[in-house]
Amino acid sequence: MTMPTPTINEQAQAMAAGAAANLPADVVAAFTADQTALEARGVPQNVAAPGSAMPDGDLLDVRGSRTSLTRLRDGRPAVVVFYRGAWCPYCNIALRTYQAELVPALAQRGFELIAISPQKPDGSLTSAESNELTYSVASDPGNHIATALGILTEPSADSIAAQAKLGLDLTEVNADGSNTLPMPTVVVVDAAGIIRWIDVHPNYTTRSEVPDILAAVDAAS
Repeated sequence: MTMPTPTINEQAQAMAAGAAANLPADVVAAFTADQTALEARGVPQNVAAPGSAMPDGDLLDVRGSRTSLTRLRDGRPAVVVFYRGAWCPYCNIALRTYQAELVPALAQRGFELIAISPQKPDGSLTSAESNELTYSVASDPGNHIATALGILTEPSADSIAAQAKLGLDLTEVNADGSNTLPMPTVVVVDAAGIIRWIDVHPNYTTRSEVPDILAAVDAAS
């Protein structure tokens, strides 16, 4: 009997339980408090709405060459995934799951899959190689697209300190030297570049699940 594939949420919960048992208590407390605060604030009121044009800007591919969302879509509809970076274990769970379960389904439907983060191109390359991704992975220096979508956030001071304790400095990882990050978000964009569905997750431990994305894709087709 074939076991069902764990959802992203199930994988994330298992990973979080392991991390809680192995990380310093003050680090876990800082991250948990940040997640709780993000959850309480919820989705920002100024998030771009379906029916509006998908914003674009100068992106960098994994080799550091200039590109754009329009160029990556090349006239095709797309699912655009905003993630925090290669350093984020929750992001890696989602990216791997999308590779395994979303890429084949989107190919059948004529949709591109594109992942965008604020990290430097070498971080994008790490994301692509370590997760064996076949879809486009790009950097948005300065989070210009995330800002235009209204999904930008920043870790709390305690969370930044906890990250530093683990050897992570976002100002070194992000292409613009800032601590700002996109809320994990999935956007379905039609061939004309119009947003048809947007799913924002203020709490970065949760992500858009594959069945929900495909339902939105099918509704947009």
